[in-house]
Amino acid sequence: MKGLKHAIINLAFDNLDALYAAYMPFVVNGGLFVETRRLPRLGDEVFAVVSLPEDPEKYPVSGKVVWITPQGASGPRKTGFGIRLSPDHADLVSKIERLLAGRLNAERPTLTL
Repeated sequence: MKGLKHAIINLAFDNLDALYAAYMPFVVNGGLFVETRRLPRLGDEVFAVVSLPEDPEKYPVSGKVVWITPQGASGPRKTGFGIRLSPDHADLVSKIERLLAGRLNAERPTLTL
């Protein structure tokens, strides 16, 4: 989609529930779901700045779009897309997984599954 492909997305997670809902541990290198009606195409490269709960640091990331939930998808799914993070962001993925320790195997629904 024009405009989004070259935009920088702000992903600010205020709490662990929001981070849990957006994190995609099943994606190689980790992934994050972006809730939006402006959908890019699969394979598009996107850039984001990620803020984690209780962490003042902002993490610039890049990744490829690997998931799209279109408007009107079945169930309570939110419209948006998932980014597969670059292998360069392994430290951020480790930090996310430490924050979510004990929650990753939960059976609570997320924004993707």
